[in-house]
Amino acid sequence: MSTTTLLRDAHAIPERPQPRPFGLLRHSLQLAKRSLLKTLRTPEQLLDVTLQPILFVVIFVYLLGGAIAGSTHDYLQFLLPAIMVQTIMFASTVTGTNLNTDIEKGVFDRFRSLPIARSAPLVGSVLGDLIRFVVAIVVLLTFGYAIGFRIGTDPLQLLAAALVTMVFGFCLSWVTVLIGMIVRSPGAVQGLGFLVMFPLTFGTNMMVPTDTLPGWLQAWVKINPATHAMEAARALMLGTPDATGPVLKTLAWSAGLLLVFAPLAVRAYRRRT
Repeated sequence: MSTTTLLRDAHAIPERPQPRPFGLLRHSLQLAKRSLLKTLRTPEQLLDVTLQPILFVVIFVYLLGGAIAGSTHDYLQFLLPAIMVQTIMFASTVTGTNLNTDIEKGVFDRFRSLPIARSAPLVGSVLGDLIRFVVAIVVLLTFGYAIGFRIGTDPLQLLAAALVTMVFGFCLSWVTVLIGMIVRSPGAVQGLGFLVMFPLTFGTNMMVPTDTLPGWLQAWVKINPATHAMEAARALMLGTPDATGPVLKTLAWSAGLLLVFAPLAVRAYRRRT
């Protein structure tokens, strides 16, 4: 063997080992744990999912509830399930912002040197942000109960409403992940994320029934996936008729969002990193 060959072999970069079956899942869960610990060590990151939903409830219920529904209690019952969905949707925008920040800081460059599946840091970060959804729902329901909100069904259906909302938020977060992989700065991710979320959250029957809206707006509200998620939450929490339809529509939209935007986000992540 020639000296040149020996030198080349000595300085060769070792190949990354191929991940074993279920390796992506295992690695992603480990990195999700890292993301969770990071959030717990910096609790100020949870301000948007603790104070924001409380502020929305106070503003809408006590400033607008009497004028819209004639009773702040009745309006609280109508509004709070929709606020739960809105809060999770806004919380999903942080996922893309945090990923963009980590990439800019070189965190993902260090992950590339580890013997893990290449997409594990991305998937792990998305899974780790689910703790934000849990905190948001617990805080909102606790505050709502304190000011008079009561479910009209049972704890199991309340849990189902929370899970359906979280599934919808998780699948929607892949939209902001894609944005985070495309744009250059965290500020731009946040701006574009809210630009997407505002028409989705407020172009719904969150504040008033659909039949009170102008015809052109009703057309958008009826096809808006956030409307189906809010109707599903209301049906499961308040016991309104026909919960099956809104729940199935929400899950169908969630599956569609995941199937379309998750592969695009992973592809953009691979190209950027």
